[in-house]
Amino acid sequence: MLERLNQALDHLEACLDREVDMAEVARIAAVSEYHFRRLFSTLAGMPLPVYVRRRRMTLAGAEVLAGELTLLDVAVRYGYGSGEAFARAFRSVHGIGPGEARRTGAVLTAQPRMSFRVVVEGNTTMRYRIVEKEAFRLVGRKARVPLVHEGVNAAAAAHVESLDEQAVVRMKELAGREPEGILSAAVHLSDSREEGAEVDYWIGVVTGPDAAVEELDALDVPAGTWAVFDNHGPYPNALQELWRDVFTQWFPSNPYASRPGPELLRTQPVEIGAETDSQLWIPVERSSASAGA
Repeated sequence: MLERLNQALDHLEACLDREVDMAEVARIAAVSEYHFRRLFSTLAGMPLPVYVRRRRMTLAGAEVLAGELTLLDVAVRYGYGSGEAFARAFRSVHGIGPGEARRTGAVLTAQPRMSFRVVVEGNTTMRYRIVEKEAFRLVGRKARVPLVHEGVNAAAAAHVESLDEQAVVRMKELAGREPEGILSAAVHLSDSREEGAEVDYWIGVVTGPDAAVEELDALDVPAGTWAVFDNHGPYPNALQELWRDVFTQWFPSNPYASRPGPELLRTQPVEIGAETDSQLWIPVERSSASAGA
């Protein structure tokens, strides 16, 4: 899997001076374009379009400083139809306009070319099962919060604290389907999984698809396949590490790809650092490579 990802990045690198066909890049990686974008974001810590822009501006910066082409020629070479658009992109990466950079020989910012490799640390194993689940409705209260990869997510904690007793009682009345009980869920609003990217954060329960919810928020989730991971460790670090390991280790090693849908977490919040049991549900599908095998 990592070999295919690196082949895809090699192809992307060769296309930086023209429009990149992301569908073709994903095909080389043997995954869907949606999954490639999410996988890249998780592994790289930045959205794919941001990486492409930074790489283009890294190469463009070298040509700006070299002074062999006009600034407009450099702009056109890297896919910008006007000098103004090129200058905005250049400034967003380097913090200075291309004209000023050429005149002053400014120090520019370089985005190194990426490649992925496996680093093995310790002997951690991941316990999981695959579940075919019928359509359901997620019912509860949601709030838009930023992603936090380490430590307590203050916005998510504030959302939990804001729940009124009536809403909690109503959720408990509606609960009854697996995963049982009150749980949290993250619905990603974009392909980005970098720190600070916004997600819809839910506190709710899994109900039947026709459950009446009136005073609560509801999200209808179609039938599909889920990978379920059991976890035990200190709260919340073990959970954050599990989420990371699922996307950086489990997906590259298994014949599945992530698909759109809420990522469900059932856990018992405890004092920071205390041990707790958790269960993480990730929506998945058989990857295109394994489907054709």
